[in-house]
Amino acid sequence: MARAGRGPAAGDGPADVARRLAGRRDRAQAGRPSGETGATWRRETFVLEREAARAKAREWFARFPKAAYMTEVESWRDLGDGRIEFTMRRLPSAD
Repeated sequence: MARAGRGPAAGDGPADVARRLAGRRDRAQAGRPSGETGATWRRETFVLEREAARAKAREWFARFPKAAYMTEVESWRDLGDGRIEFTMRRLPSAD
């Protein structure tokens, strides 16, 4: 019986799902220059004191304007000792 919607069919095991996903990855990477991973976003993670974290985020937004690079704070968390861990992301180049 066919399953409605997206996702693995009822009879698919983990190996079948892994094989299908690997095939998709291989087809997506076909034709790319050697060494190019296809990753769209550039990410960098920092662990800084709160004020230094704010300054670093402002620096990224000044250097890589949101309108051109889609720069954003992707995630952040308070480590509880006055430090913030955060990840900034941006596009590799402005178009």
